[in-house]
Amino acid sequence: MTASPLDRLGSLVSTRSSRPWLVLLLCWLVACGLAMTAAGELARRDAQADLARQADAAAVLHAAVLRSELEKHRSLPVVLSQDPEVVGLVAGPGRQAADVVSAKLEALAAQTRASAIYVLDRNGVARAASNWREPTSFVGSDYAFRPYFKGAMQNGAAEFFALGTVSGRPGLYLARRIGTAAAPIGIVVVKVEFDALEADWRGSGEPAYVTDSRGVVLVTSVPEWRFRRSRDLTAAERKEILADQTLSGQALAPLPFDSEATGTHRIVRAAVGGPSAEWILAHTGTDTPGWTLHLLDPIGGAIVANVMSARAVAGLLITLLAGGAGVLLRRRQQAMARAETEERARAELERRIDERTLELRAANGQLNREIDERRRAEASREVLREELVQANKLATLGQIAAGVAHEINQPVAAIRTHADTASAYLDRDDPESARRSLGRVAELTGRIGAITDELRAFSRKSTQGISSVSPAAAIDGALLLIGGRLREGGVELVRTGSGNLQVQAEPIRLEQVIVNLAQNAFEAMTDAGTPEPRLTIDVARKGRRVEIVISDNGPGVDPAIAAALFTPFVTTKAAGLGLGLVICRDIVAGFGGELSLRPGKSGARFVIALKAAA
Repeated sequence: MTASPLDRLGSLVSTRSSRPWLVLLLCWLVACGLAMTAAGELARRDAQADLARQADAAAVLHAAVLRSELEKHRSLPVVLSQDPEVVGLVAGPGRQAADVVSAKLEALAAQTRASAIYVLDRNGVARAASNWREPTSFVGSDYAFRPYFKGAMQNGAAEFFALGTVSGRPGLYLARRIGTAAAPIGIVVVKVEFDALEADWRGSGEPAYVTDSRGVVLVTSVPEWRFRRSRDLTAAERKEILADQTLSGQALAPLPFDSEATGTHRIVRAAVGGPSAEWILAHTGTDTPGWTLHLLDPIGGAIVANVMSARAVAGLLITLLAGGAGVLLRRRQQAMARAETEERARAELERRIDERTLELRAANGQLNREIDERRRAEASREVLREELVQANKLATLGQIAAGVAHEINQPVAAIRTHADTASAYLDRDDPESARRSLGRVAELTGRIGAITDELRAFSRKSTQGISSVSPAAAIDGALLLIGGRLREGGVELVRTGSGNLQVQAEPIRLEQVIVNLAQNAFEAMTDAGTPEPRLTIDVARKGRRVEIVISDNGPGVDPAIAAALFTPFVTTKAAGLGLGLVICRDIVAGFGGELSLRPGKSGARFVIALKAAA
């Protein structure tokens, strides 16, 4: 009987491999719920903060418009209080003067869009007014009871917002005293109504209103909010406001807001020209003392949309993470299945590796033996090379032995002569002359010691490393060994160049190279019978290298063998082995230098190029 899908699902859930998937599903649900809740709350706060910043900016803009409107009208009472015609009118009676001033005030009111401009005498009676031609003219009316009259007479200036006693329209009364505090003669009053400003605020779609220091709404884009209160009033405050502003019985009711505090701003619910909606309430100060501008910025669906978007993004991210975890879990299960298969294959592979390892170990042992043999061969080759260099030294010493013997025989003969002379001087009782002869004996003995020391140093194997060497000193050492032979052969020795240069080399081996090259030059000139033979040794700096050039005026090198001159067993001598130049080249190469044959006008010209020490 075939199992049903539910039976197969139950079997799948009951297996060990399904448990991680159940845990992953549970974690996804919990994480998704938490992430969406947190993201929604953060989005709501961010959206409210953005709306609050917009509301603040709009409130500041509305306050600037209000300030501009008031500044335009505040200058009128100041100017009119100093006008000669206005001062003359309140200083003395005169119907004609009143008509002239009223006409002027009428023109100013039309130009500045002031609601009314009028002049009161010291008793508070209107003497001239901008509405003097209208049935509701202020001329002759007594306004001494008004707070702005009392304030201006006492303080010089006063501002008061109230309903007009004649027109019943709200407005701000700007009053300025005429005359001095000691002798006041009247005041100038400018009434400012805010109908146009309030209409502009209504057109912006952002309800706005201005409250005084007691929280009473004075200017507003919503007419039914005027003279309502934004906070609770005491009984005394309520009585004072109703008395001063002659308000109706509907005034001082609370604003129709349901509010919720949100930090420095509030979210309020109010019906403004339609159904109830939520608004961000912002406020800012104005230049008028005690006045505060409030603005409602519509919230609409911005916050809800942001919250929903944030929750959707958070849910999507968590779902993607869960999907990634599912992929990893699936791969892990597949890897575990592969691991079981690979484990069996690994055991077989290890068995084969063990077999192969035995073969490789044997091959490695053979290779190590071959490497050891190669190292021993290299060591033997190096020893042989050193022996060859030493043999070349000794062979060179054999060739120059006669010259060295001559160099020693001459001082020995001179020593004997000076010794006999000193003995004769002593017999003659001439100690001073005997002392000079004995001093000469000491000098000649020193010369013999220098020659023998140079021979002993030259014959030893070199154990010094590469160091800073003076080419001039190496040449001096070489000439101690071969100088006598050169003089015997009549060879002219020419030395040129700087004696202060230093090179990187081994002193004894550099001396050996110079001796070999000078000896080859001497033998080439002697064998060829060169008339007036000459050997030239020059030392010069060439960039970063120092060149020691050893040249002669002999027959030179045959061009046919010049290219292979530094090849072993290639020689121009009848009894030569062809190893001297090869050894010299290897010695110079060991210093990091180069030995080469350069073409010249005559003879042979060998150049030793070495690294300069400084």
